[in-house]
Order: sequence, then structure tokens, then C-alpha cells
Amino acid sequence: MHKSIQLDQPDKPPNDSNGTNHVHNQRIVETETADGFKKKEQSWFATCQIPTDLSIQVEDVTFHVHKYPLVSKCGYLRTIELPRPNSHLGYDLKLEKFPGGSGTFEIILKFCYGLPISLNPDNVAATRCASEFLDMTEAMEDGNLIAKIEAFFTFVVLSSWNDTITVLRSCEILSPWAENLQMVRRCCDSIISKISRGNSAEEKLIEENWWFKDVTSLHINHFLRIITALRAKEMNPEIIGSCIICYGEKWLPSTDTKTEETGNYGNRIIDFHFMSGRKQETKIGQNKERRTIIESLVSILPPQKEAVPCKFLLWMLKKAIVYAPSPVLVFELEKRISMVLENATVNDLLIPTNSVGEQTIDSTEKQTMHNLEAVQRILDYFLIYEKQQLQQQGLKSTASNISKLVDSYLAEIASDPNVSIDKFQILAESLPLEARASHDGLYRAIDTYLKTHPSLSEHDRQRLCKIMNCGKLSLDACTHAAQNDRLPLRIVIQVLFSEQVKMKAAIQGKDHITSDDESDKESSQSPSKKEVKSLKEELEKIKIQMEELQRDYSELQHNYEKVNNKNTKTSWTFGWRKMKKSAHSNGKLDSEVTEEGHNRSNVGCKACSRRRQSIS
Repeated sequence: MHKSIQLDQPDKPPNDSNGTNHVHNQRIVETETADGFKKKEQSWFATCQIPTDLSIQVEDVTFHVHKYPLVSKCGYLRTIELPRPNSHLGYDLKLEKFPGGSGTFEIILKFCYGLPISLNPDNVAATRCASEFLDMTEAMEDGNLIAKIEAFFTFVVLSSWNDTITVLRSCEILSPWAENLQMVRRCCDSIISKISRGNSAEEKLIEENWWFKDVTSLHINHFLRIITALRAKEMNPEIIGSCIICYGEKWLPSTDTKTEETGNYGNRIIDFHFMSGRKQETKIGQNKERRTIIESLVSILPPQKEAVPCKFLLWMLKKAIVYAPSPVLVFELEKRISMVLENATVNDLLIPTNSVGEQTIDSTEKQTMHNLEAVQRILDYFLIYEKQQLQQQGLKSTASNISKLVDSYLAEIASDPNVSIDKFQILAESLPLEARASHDGLYRAIDTYLKTHPSLSEHDRQRLCKIMNCGKLSLDACTHAAQNDRLPLRIVIQVLFSEQVKMKAAIQGKDHITSDDESDKESSQSPSKKEVKSLKEELEKIKIQMEELQRDYSELQHNYEKVNNKNTKTSWTFGWRKMKKSAHSNGKLDSEVTEEGHNRSNVGCKACSRRRQSIS
């Protein structure tokens, strides 16, 4: 509960320097017996028997008062020349930009008339600024309002956490008066001192984040001042980071991430439209305030990597791109993200463009839904940062840790029809060759891209598939690729050759192990035979597929030669013979497969029919 104080005034009027009452004693006594004010429309009237002789307007309210009680306590009114009553304007004096407005001026009037007033944390800051505006100092009268407020503020308000927070909140609309009177500084110092004591070793029973709720309710300028001071006091960076996260989540608009988690292109577009600040009700003032918040929060982030998680940094980057702060700030966030990129998820990396659906300056390239440039820069920063860490500290490479993340991200953006093949290829080739232990994820991304872009030329499909190393595909991926109509024929053959070589190596390795391990022959012979048998069966399936592929291709080549000119025929024949010759020279094509492939009868099957349609 907030504390308040009741200030009562003496009954007798002030004396002059000779100790006698002023010449207007009778009027003063009668005036000070006024029991308050009454309101009539937009005017307030002092309730006393003496007619008022001064009208003062504050905001849209006019106060009809007596001149002397105000002049005796307010130096401002004594120094200015009060105009004569003006019935046309309805007031004699207008106080522009009066701190606290008409409500605070009413408190000032009550004090001047000797009526009791109540000071509390909600009105003390505004009343203090208003009394400064009117110059209600001790030079005007002993025990004037400024001295009374200062005593209440220093000994009552600053001793209480809740009262200090309340006063600091009220100072947000009292700039620059509250700043100039050091009320903001004194409140912040009091809060910082209480946080430091509360988080000290002597008070471990108190939760570390007990102060988050109140501090995050403050204006960004006041929050910035408090966090900066706590950083200077070397508070735990993770605690500071957690408080910054709470502030960002409270003051920056959030979105529903359910549509993002579905991975559906159509649903995410709606979400990205919301994130890009394109809703009609978004105001310029709100965007400016959010931009200030983003810039301030980034500026006070602790430098330690563990201070804030990667998820929050990427969330802030999305906000930064939407509300368009300085490019320097965006790049700073991207560098921070690159240091902890291994902790990111695919959904975190789905950064929207600033204007979804619009075209870029180059009208030949449509705007993508995803901000590939930002992710590319983050990945480049990561590789530079990792190289520096390897050189300086000799740490182990972590590029392999993010290979799955990059491949999953490629699979997501592949569903965007506006992603160009150049950007997709550059991003896919950014990782070092040794970073990917398996190329299954990369194959999935390439296959998704080919499915989303069916009009790609044969040349583009070839160069896109060259990124993939068929020797690093698993058995399941090879099986899928061997039957994939979207892949170029040459890539399919490479997949089959690669799988055949791996099966031979596996069979030879198993036979070698079985023959060498005589001491454990009884226990190991049975499972080795099963494994060898399984591998041989798989090899036979691959051989049959290869034979069918060669037979279908020979039939297509024969038909093609009938309807095309000689040059085209020569080109096809040369390409096929060159490929076959290369395979024989490398030992990748079994002689048994080649011979049987020409001697088998032309028996049709569903797989062959699909292959024939794809090649045609």
C-alpha cells in the first residue's frame, strides 16, 4: 500500500516584517476560511464570501480564485505582470505546459488557500514539478510547498520499493521537469541499490528475478539507465539477459507461431504479413517507439555468449528487420547470432522479408517470402568466427553441428517458388565439404526445390544436383533417388553406381572379418551370413534396376533416332557411350550388368513405364 501524508496549514495569516498583519487582513482571513472549490461546467470557483479577482486557465479548465493567496506563495505569479480581467477570453492568465495539468494545479490552490492536501506516490512527482514551475520556495514563505514535498520524497518515497517504482512511472510524462529536478536519477539510484542488496550473497533466499516485473514496466529510457548501472556493477550477465528478454516480450508485439510450426508455405505467408508491420491500424508513433526499444535493448546486451539464447536474438532480428532500424544494428545482431548459431532451430531462422509479396528493384526477380540474405550473412559470420576460434584457441570445428540445420532450412525455403536457383545454390555450397557427414538432408532439400520448380532446364537441374555427393547418401536415400523422376538421368546412374560400390565393399569387409576371426567363429558366423545374404539381395535388386534402365534407354534411343536428325542422334549416342566407357574404366559398372542389360527381353513394368515417361 502506498504511503501518503496530510499537509495542514496554520489558521493565522502571514505577518509582514513589522509583525503586524497585512493591510488586507480582513480579506485574507475570510479567504482562508474557504472550504474548497466547486465545479461549474469547465470552471472551478473558490467557495468563499469574497468575490474572486483572478482567473487562471490550465489546459481546458478555468480556475476563478483570489490573487493574494497565490501571490504570497508563488514567486512566478509575483514576478509576472498579471493582466486585467478580460471578459472576452474568460481568463486573465493561461499557464501553458503546466506540469501535471489541471488536477495538479488544484492541489497547488488548496495549499495556497491553507486547505489540507494529501501527498502520495501517485501525485508527488507532478506536484513537485508544478511547485517548481510556480517557484514555491522558502524565499517566498517558510514551510512552502517545495520543502514539504522534498521531505516526503526523500524520507518516505525513496525508502519504499513500491513507492519508488510508482513515482518513476509517473515521471514518464513529466519530462524535462522530473529529469532536471533529479527525481528520475534519485529513483533509479534507489532501485539499483535495492536490487544490488536483494541479489547479494547475504539474501540468497530471495529469488534472483524478484525485481523483473516492476523494472520491466518502466519506460525504456528508465529501464536502460537501470540495466546499464547493473552491468557496471558486474551483475551476473545471465540475470541481466533474462530481464532484457522479459522487457522485449512485454513491449514488442508477438505473433502466433502455430502456423510457422506447420511448415506450410501458404499459412506462414499470413503470419509474415503480420510480422512485417503491414496492418492498417499500425501507427507511425508505435513503430517509432518499438524501433527505439529494439535499438536500446540491443545496445545493453551483455557481451557474453551465454547471456541471451540464440532464439531471442533471432526473434529480435525479425523485429529489427520489420521496424527498420539502422543497418548497423541489424548487422550487429547477425554477428551475435553467428556466435551461437548451433543452438538455433529451423523455425528460428525463418526470417521474413520487410515487404512480403512485393518485387525488388530488379523487376526480373520476385521478392521471396524468406530473407535469404540475412541467413547467408549469419552463416558467413559463423564460418569466420569459427575460423578465428580454431586459430586462436585450437577448438574443434562445429561446422558439422549446423550442417543439419542448414539442410533443414534449405528444405524449408525450397518450397518458396520465388527463391532463385543461384541463391539456393550459394547457400547450399557455403558449408565446407567436410561439414556434411551425410547428404541425405541436402538431397531432400534439392528434391523439394525440383518439385517446387518443375520448369527448371536440364542444365539447371544438373548443376543443382552436382552439389550433392552420391557417395554420402544412405541406402534409403539411394533407393528413393533411383526411382526419382525429377533427378537427371546421369545423377540416377551415379546413385546406382555409388550404391553398388558400397555394397561390394560391405560384402568384402564382412567376408574378411569372418575369415580372420577364427576364435569367435561359432558365435559370429551365423549373423555374418545373414548380413551378407541381405546385402547380396540388395545388390541383385540394384542390378535388375540397372538392366531395366539400360533396356529402356536403348529403346528410347532407337525411337529417338527415327524422328530426329543425325546430329542429335550422334550427340545422344556419344554422351551415353562416354558415360558407359567412364563407368567401365573406373570399375563402377559390373560386366555382368552390362552384358545382361543388352540380352534381356523387353518386358514392361510400372517402374520402367515411369522412367520412360520421365526421360521422354
